Amino acid sequence: MTAELSADSAVEHRRWVVPLAWTAVLLDGFDLVVLGTVLPVLLRDHVWDITPASAAAVSTAGLVGMTLGALAIGTVTDVIGRRKALIFAVALFSACTLLCALAPSMWVFGLLRFVAGLGLGGCLPTAIALVTEHARAGRAGSATTTLMTGYHVGAVLTALLGIWLIPLLGWRSMFVAGALPALVLVPLMVRFLPESAAFERTRPAETVAGLFRGGVLRSTLAFWVTSFMGLLLVYGLNTWLPEIMRQAGYPLGAALGLLLTLNLGGVAGLVVAGRVADRVGVRGSAIGWFAGAAVFLALLSVKLPGPALYVAVFLTGGFVFSAQVLVYAYVGRTYGDAFRATGLGWAAGIGRLGAISGPLVGGALLSAGIAYPWGFYAFAAVGVLGALAISAAAGARGQDAG
Repeated sequence: MTAELSADSAVEHRRWVVPLAWTAVLLDGFDLVVLGTVLPVLLRDHVWDITPASAAAVSTAGLVGMTLGALAIGTVTDVIGRRKALIFAVALFSACTLLCALAPSMWVFGLLRFVAGLGLGGCLPTAIALVTEHARAGRAGSATTTLMTGYHVGAVLTALLGIWLIPLLGWRSMFVAGALPALVLVPLMVRFLPESAAFERTRPAETVAGLFRGGVLRSTLAFWVTSFMGLLLVYGLNTWLPEIMRQAGYPLGAALGLLLTLNLGGVAGLVVAGRVADRVGVRGSAIGWFAGAAVFLALLSVKLPGPALYVAVFLTGGFVFSAQVLVYAYVGRTYGDAFRATGLGWAAGIGRLGAISGPLVGGALLSAGIAYPWGFYAFAAVGVLGALAISAAAGARGQDAG
């Protein structure tokens, strides 16, 4: 009887994996957009005498934290377990996000963004590893893309919240709103989130070395380069799209609306990408999605009439954000249970160098006054490089990568 109750409890707790991990990733997605949402206000109102260059430095501080967090927490996750690592990551970035609302200077704000980044960087690879290990056979692609819809739902909600909340309560209220959900989420995770059965079976003596052995070296390097390109696009666009569009002559409200449209496209693209990846393979899908991203990014350099512009931005989001998520799905299928979180953490961590580069490139183009249209040409070239890089990856350990 006790064994039956224990089994029933385990099944019940497994049902919490996807909703809890999805919600954690939603809060991670909040951070993706919040800086791009508040930056135009900080620049317009000369808060802390901020300039495009110093704003880029603050953005970079957060991304450096994410890089270190992805590398460290992603690796530690394969040692201490997915559950503990995910709870710690969510608690850390939520606490620092709340403190951002109280920041008295740009330097304190940047420091808090850095520490929050440590938790944000570790959240994503840990959540993907946990959900991948609970996914049914043959559903790794859709499991990852389903999880990542939370990322872009968070981004969409943040863009909507910014349009409503900033004029009403000011930019600081955005950080309070982003931190409050953790008051409910963290206790639920402590109570209901189970550990991965795959982790319980496999506790490796070493982790990082496994990324270079067993025939996965080429794929490891390809994943790193592709993730660099993918996150350069994601963070470059989400940080600077509103300001680029404002410089192109669109009002701030319309620019924020385009940011919302970009991330709505990301959510729709994830649904489609996951199904395509499960059918035709994640490798071919990733190549196609990076190529599509390049085409639509180039198209944004053309001044389109209102409805056509929104359609183009929607489709751009559908390709750009899904391309990077397909890289994560590919990583999750390539490495074995013992190294999955480490592989995801290092792909995300190296990719964060691209995330750092994206806002820096955008800031430099804005400072030079040429962000529109040359920024879109530069981003399109990055999409082409991403397609070439992921095509160099190969399946490993008998798993069909498509």
